[in-house]
Amino acid sequence: MPQPTRPAPCICPNCDGFASVAITTGGRTPHGHLRTITVDCRACHGAGPVLARRNREGARV
Repeated sequence: MPQPTRPAPCICPNCDGFASVAITTGGRTPHGHLRTITVDCRACHGAGPVLARRNREGARV
């Protein structure tokens, strides 16, 4: 019996699903660890998948 398939999640086109990244600032802490900052995607706010839009950009409503 075939298994039902789930629809593929809509991946954010701006970050391709890599919604949060760690960027090194170039310095080190007194313990020797790299100093990093975490940056989230501005389009999906760090979630990765986004909801599909019903209206395309420039389309009449």
